[in-house]
Amino acid sequence: MTATAAEDWKHWCDGRAASVSAPHGQLALTGTHWLGLEPVEVPGLPGRWRADAEGVRVRAVAADGITVDGADGPVDGEVLLRPDTDPAADTATLGELLLVPIEREGELALRVFDPSSPGRTGFAGIAAYPYAPEWAVPAVYTPFEEEERSVLVANADGKDRPLAVTGTIEFTVAGEHRTLTVSRAGQRLTGVIADATSGIDTYRFRFITLPAPDGDGRTVLDFNRAYLPPCAFADHFICPFPPPGNRLDFAVEAGEKQVLSR
Repeated sequence: MTATAAEDWKHWCDGRAASVSAPHGQLALTGTHWLGLEPVEVPGLPGRWRADAEGVRVRAVAADGITVDGADGPVDGEVLLRPDTDPAADTATLGELLLVPIEREGELALRVFDPSSPGRTGFAGIAAYPYAPEWAVPAVYTPFEEEERSVLVANADGKDRPLAVTGTIEFTVAGEHRTLTVSRAGQRLTGVIADATSGIDTYRFRFITLPAPDGDGRTVLDFNRAYLPPCAFADHFICPFPPPGNRLDFAVEAGEKQVLSR
């Protein structure tokens, strides 16, 4: 293990803890409220909320204090909040609360982030295995012949949803050849995995990110940077479970393990 590798990993760990514990980070999520066409009240919020083909709409009066990011004043009437899948996505605030419209498989919801959430105020860090260079292994990415496939997988909220995957990575650990299904995320690769530590020493599944493969598909799978999914930090996220074949039959004793609370 070189000092640079250890330092880089430590900076990554510190950055992860800072990100999830930010005022509106993953630990601050207190609700994901799914909306239909009929206006409804969202628990703890003023106004009436509904979904339509363009996004989430809220009807409120100025005294309610809901402000759309970039607006000159609070909402007074009805306004459209475009969801996170829109290039011009909107957010709103109510005091310290951040209100984020999201879209998943054609369904719309409003997420509420509260800096005073118990998860955030009680956060004591992320437990992780010590850095081990042997867990950073060469890998080769092979894209599917078609550009993308859709695999139906269970999600943390109990629903099955399609997961877009674009190819496989092959690698060797302790002399054993292995394959995982992954997705393109920009130039990089991402995947959802479980292993023999899942649900015992580590959370029930974890995410991985790999650097962009070169022209021959070569990249690096660094299990030291296997990280907890958002639903490990707040129950209101809808993370996908590992697709078929991504449950490794050996213990990956590297990467993040569990969320620590005071």
